[in-house]
Amino acid sequence: MIRHISFLLLLLFLSFSSCGNAHGDQTTASDTTMAKPNSDGLVIKLTAAEFKKLIWDYEKSPSVWKYKGDIPCLVDFYADWCRPCKMVAPIMDELAKTYKGKVRIYKVNTDEQRELSGIFQIRSIPTMLFIPKKGEPQMSAGAMPKESYVEIINKMLSGK
Repeated sequence: MIRHISFLLLLLFLSFSSCGNAHGDQTTASDTTMAKPNSDGLVIKLTAAEFKKLIWDYEKSPSVWKYKGDIPCLVDFYADWCRPCKMVAPIMDELAKTYKGKVRIYKVNTDEQRELSGIFQIRSIPTMLFIPKKGEPQMSAGAMPKESYVEIINKMLSGK
């Protein structure tokens, strides 16, 4: 009986750990306010134009990943209506403060930045894009506990 309850709780958690997102490749007008990359300690909201300027210009080099940042970063693809995204937001705020000067935390609203959602084929939110200073980025879909984000960030910082 305890196993059944544990299994049901796990299923319940997983069902609420991500929200579907089927926006595809549609684009919207970009915000003209540019993010300040030196806003360490804060989660920085990005537009597609800012993403191309600060992280990777997928139009100039669509087949080659070339990270433009000076420190590793994490990009949180989210939507305002997504309950798991709302649960992850305070964790991202904490991580931005904890890793101030070591890792930048960005967020991209998938409803507003549909071009980026299409480029990264975001189908479930929250989706995290972990970008080390060197090497290839890694993606993770669904909400995770803070400890999992900390573990991934620490591996990213150690270069493993």
